[in-house]
Formats: sequence, structure tokens, C-alpha cells
Amino acid sequence: MGIFETIIDTYAQFFNWEMWGEVLTDPVSWGYIGTLVILEGLLSADNALVLAVMVKHLPPEQRRKALFYGLLGAYLFRFIAIGIGVYLIEFSWVKILGAAYLAYLAIKYFMDRRKAANETEDEEENKGINKNGILIRTFGLFWGTVISVELMDIAFSVDSVLAAFGVSNQVWVLLIGGILGVLMMRGVAGVFLKLIDKIPELEATAYILILIIAVKMLLGVFDIHIDHIYFFGLLVIAFGATFVVHFRNKKKAEQQGEA
Repeated sequence: MGIFETIIDTYAQFFNWEMWGEVLTDPVSWGYIGTLVILEGLLSADNALVLAVMVKHLPPEQRRKALFYGLLGAYLFRFIAIGIGVYLIEFSWVKILGAAYLAYLAIKYFMDRRKAANETEDEEENKGINKNGILIRTFGLFWGTVISVELMDIAFSVDSVLAAFGVSNQVWVLLIGGILGVLMMRGVAGVFLKLIDKIPELEATAYILILIIAVKMLLGVFDIHIDHIYFFGLLVIAFGATFVVHFRNKKKAEQQGEA
């Protein structure tokens, strides 16, 4: 089956009510859905913050338009990426590259965190769009910003789609992951931002999960498949450790404040 036929077959399954009936009555399926919701939510909170910074130089009404156009492009790209991905993910070299990229994201996050600790507030403020950049000069302030937001959305989409493939290669998982990713980034990102403000360690946990998913994807190349019980167990341990670390850090901060 070629790429075009694979894409058509993938989205035809979106209307397979029998498949959805099986999915929604299977506890394991809800475990995968819950994993995607948490992962997408935590990652999208950070992504939404980046996009907000990118459009902050525009008037308020143009900010909403720029983000909306980016939203449409993100949906289109994700649906195309999922259709092609279902075909490509059967190749071992694609899994290896995908696992390597996810591992790179996780490692880069922790390296950037260390660098960010040394940055000043002024450096943080200057992380918006460069108004003298080639896109702004070529297409103007508004459309140049729209294209920049679109490119950033596509970058986030690649991360999200690869993470969904790492969780499972079942079509319904990928479709739900694609939909959730964009909805989370635009709709519920504020909720997760507040959650991360209260428990900052959750952001690091999201990238630890990406590293776990990268390992899971790489093991699949060698036909080593982690049973869903063990996979969900690792997630529970990761979140449990997050809350333990959070309360320890909070307690330590309170003790230092009293001293």
C-alpha cells in the first residue's frame, strides 16, 4: 500500500464506529488516552507560553488572528503527518530517528534549563520575534508573525506526533493525540501553566516521560515491546517521584525561610 492509500485508510478509520466502540470500552485504551492528555497538557503549556511571547508585539485583535491562523495550519500539518507517519513508522530507521530526536529533546531541555539559570531577566524579555528578521521584512509585521507562529506550531507538532507514535502506533491513539495536542495548546494550556506554577517539577517530568517514550520506541526496533502494565507503572512512578521531590523542595524552602 502506497503513502496516499495509507493516508486515506488512516482517516477512514476515524469514522469506524466499531473501532471507537472497542476503544472506549477498553480500560487500556483509557490509560493511553490519559497518558496523552497529561503529556500533551504539560508540553503544550510551555509551547503556548512561547507562542504568546511571539505575538506579544501585535495589537490584541491581531494576536488572536495570528494564533488562529497558526491553529488551522497546525491541524492540517498534524493530520498529514499522522497519515504519512502510519506508513513510515513501519520502517526501523524511522523509529530509530524518531527515538533519537525525542531523546535529543529531553536532553536539550535539561541542558537549556541549566543555561536559563544563568540568564538575566532582560535576556528573557528579548526572546520574542526579531522585528528585523527576514520573514517580517518580506511579508510585513502581521503575516511575517503568522508564518513564524505557523513554523513554530509545525515544530511543536513534530514533537507531539512523534511522542504519540512512541506511546502506541494504533491509529486511534495517533488521531486523538493529534487533536488533543492542538486543543491543549490553545484551550487548556492556561490550566497546565497554573499547575506547573504550583508544581514546577512537573515540567521536568514531562521531558522524563519523553525520554521513556524514546526508549520504548527504540526497543520496538528490536521487537522488544513493553507491556502496557509496565509502561503505565513507569508513568505512575515518575509522577509519584515528582510529588515527593516537590514536597521535599517546598519543605526545604520553608526551612530556609525560617532560618
